[in-house]
Amino acid sequence: MIIWAAVIAAVALAISIFRGRALETGSWGLSFRTQGAPPVGSATVEQLAAYDAVYLGDPGEKKLYLTFDAGYENGCTGIILDVLKKHQVSAAFFLCGNYVEKNADLVRRMAAEGHTIGNHTMHHPDMSQISDQAAFQKELKDLEDLVRQTTGAEMSKFYRPPQGCYSQENLEQAKALGYKTVFWSLAYVDWKDDAQPTAQAAMEKLLPRTHNGAVILLHATSRTNAQILDDLLTQWKAQGYTFGTLEELF
Repeated sequence: MIIWAAVIAAVALAISIFRGRALETGSWGLSFRTQGAPPVGSATVEQLAAYDAVYLGDPGEKKLYLTFDAGYENGCTGIILDVLKKHQVSAAFFLCGNYVEKNADLVRRMAAEGHTIGNHTMHHPDMSQISDQAAFQKELKDLEDLVRQTTGAEMSKFYRPPQGCYSQENLEQAKALGYKTVFWSLAYVDWKDDAQPTAQAAMEKLLPRTHNGAVILLHATSRTNAQILDDLLTQWKAQGYTFGTLEELF
C-alpha cells in the first residue's frame, strides 16, 4: 500500500509539473508534424479545456472555424465581408479598441451580417505581463463597452490574447470574467503589411495544413487574404469542409 501510494503521488506530481510547464507564460505556437493532421500546440486540448480555452475543434469532423484578427483597417475588411457573404460563411472578428473607434460602420456590418465580434483587448498589450485582475479586466471591459456603444448589443465573450501571449494566470483571469479563450491551429505569416506573401505562397501554406476541426487565424489587414479568400473558401468547400461558429466550437 505504501509503495502504491508513493507511485500515485509521483504520477500526480509528474502530471502537475507537466501541466505547469505547458502553461508557462509564453506565446502560442504550433508544430505541424503530419500534412493534413492537427498540429501539436503549446498546450493540449485537455489542458486548455480546464480554463475554458481551445485551439482545435473535433478532429473527427470536417468542420473549420474561421477567425480574423483586426487591430487596424487598411481597406481589406470590406472585401473580406463581401466574400463571406457570397459564400454564406460566418466568421469571428477579434477586434481591438483602435479598430472599433475608427471603423464603426464596418463593426456594425459585421454584427448585422451575423459574424461574431470577439475581444482582442482595448489596447493590444502583452496580457501575459498583466497580473493584476482589475487591470486585466479593464482591457476587456473597455472593449466590451465600446462595442456595445457601437453596435447596440452585448458582445460575445470570446477572447484572443494579443500576439498569442498568455500565461496560466491569464487563462484563469479570463475564465473568471466569463470569457472563453480562443487560440488557433492554422495560421501563416500574413500580418506584415510591407512584406505580404504572394497568393500562391499563401495557398501553399494554408491548404496542405488544413485539418479537421481547424481554428483558422487570418489577419483582416492582409491584402493577400482579401485576394485569396474567395478561392480559399471555394477549395475548402470542394474538399468537403463546412464552417462552424465559435459557439459550436465550445
